[in-house]
Formats: sequence, C-alpha cells, structure tokens
Amino acid sequence: MMAAAHAAVEMSGAAASFLAFDFGLKRTGVAVGNRLTRSATPQPTICAAGDARWPQVARRIAEWQPDALVVGVPMHPDGAAHENTARARRFARQLRGRFALPVYEVDERYSTAEALAGGARDADAAAAAIILEQFLRSLV
Repeated sequence: MMAAAHAAVEMSGAAASFLAFDFGLKRTGVAVGNRLTRSATPQPTICAAGDARWPQVARRIAEWQPDALVVGVPMHPDGAAHENTARARRFARQLRGRFALPVYEVDERYSTAEALAGGARDADAAAAAIILEQFLRSLV
C-alpha cells in the first residue's frame, strides 16, 4: 500500500469529483472518481507529449468538470526526489495555472507496478485510478 503525500487531506469546500493524472513524458494516465464512493475509474490514456497534451487535458476537464485535480508524483523507493518528480510537480503547477482548479499531489510510488501486477491492459490509466483511490481514502 502506498502512503499519501500527506496523511490526511482536509477539504473545506464541497469538492466531490476528481480527475487524476499519472504524468509521463509520452503517456499520461487519467482516472475519474468521487468522494462519495471513494472509487476511481480509469479513462483512456492521453498519448501526447509536451504542449500537444494540453488540448486533450482540457477536453477531459471540460467533459468531467471535476471539482479538483490529483497528480501522482513519483519518488525513489526511499522517498527521495528524482528527475520525474520535478516534471510531475511542474505538470501539477501548470494544471493549477491553466485551469484554476485545486490540484493535489500524491506520492505515487509503485502505482504502475501495482497496476501491472493487477493485470491492467492500460497500466497508465490503471495507475491513475490507483493514485486517485489512494487520495480519496486520505480524505477526512
């Protein structure tokens, strides 16, 4: 089981629906979920890099109209940051700036390995769902 970036997230608003991203340079997994059921459903992975990804991200946000966004932040097994940690955090900042929605960062160590172990056909989307469910379980 993965630990959340913070033990518990206190949300003062009525944030109920979330869109999660498992950021990658070429593929970004996507999942949608809600606070009530604390479950997430994988969505088709965004297969685009750089600025080409943003129109697809915008379409997903327009389609699902989430109250907030969740981004998985990768770390080394010992919790140390690495190159992709900075990239995922930059992606989270860009989401915040472009879409004016709250963005929560979640430690996503082992989410892809867990998705593959579970037999996922689309490991990126399944990892995004794992990240979102982990976040939803942390809500108080």
